[in-house]
Amino acid sequence: MSLMIVATITPKPGRADAVRGVLTAAIPKVHEEDGCELYALHEDKTGFVFVERWASREAMATHGQGPNFTDMLAAISDDLAEPPGVRVVTPVPVGDPTKGAL
Repeated sequence: MSLMIVATITPKPGRADAVRGVLTAAIPKVHEEDGCELYALHEDKTGFVFVERWASREAMATHGQGPNFTDMLAAISDDLAEPPGVRVVTPVPVGDPTKGAL
């Protein structure tokens, strides 16, 4: 069963462009990781939101300890207003199954 993650990244004022640059450079590398099913970046006025789907808890853990993630985090750590927020979520399917879950 896939594992869904929602992660938030909040840059310090004036640092969004720098953070965006690091995040977007890392994404193609993460897409190549074993078990990565979805790694999508979104943005709002507060910062960035990753919606992720991993094939297994092991794949997610490997990503979290691997160089793509750790290098990305190290490169933006001084630019963050707060530590990244990470939530592991499970679907609550309601209604049309193709529209009610990722």
